Amino acid sequence: IFAAGAAATVQPPINARLAEKIGVVQSATISFLVGTLVLFVVSLGLSRGSFRAIGTAEWWQLSGGVFGAFFVTMTILAVPRLGTGTAMAALIVSQLATGLVFDHFGLFGMRQIPFDLNRIVGVIFLMIGVALIFRR
Repeated sequence: IFAAGAAATVQPPINARLAEKIGVVQSATISFLVGTLVLFVVSLGLSRGSFRAIGTAEWWQLSGGVFGAFFVTMTILAVPRLGTGTAMAALIVSQLATGLVFDHFGLFGMRQIPFDLNRIVGVIFLMIGVALIFRR
C-alpha cells in the first residue's frame, strides 16, 4: 500500500505538466487511456477474473471510473496551485474522513466499523497537519 501511495503522489505532478502542453481534461484522458491499456494487457495475461461477468454487475458497480476521472482531473488542477504536498495532504484527509463515514454506515456492502473517539481525533489531527503544511 506504501507503493500505491507513492504512485498516487507521482501521478498528479506528471499529469499537471502534461496539462500545461495539452490541457487539463486532455491530460486526464491520456492518463486514463495509458492506464486502461496497461491494465487491459495485465488483465489478459495475469488476471484470473473474466470480463464476461460484467453483465451481472449493478450499475453503481460500474461507476468507479467516473469517480477516478474526477479525482485525476481535480489533482491536475490542484497540484500546480497548492503544491504536491498540500494537495496530497488534503486528499488523504478527505479520503480518510469519507472512509470513516463509509465504514460507520457499512456503505456499498463493506464491513461496518462505527465511529469512535480515536478515529475522530485522528481525522482532526490530520486536518491540523494539512493546515500546517498549507501555511506559507
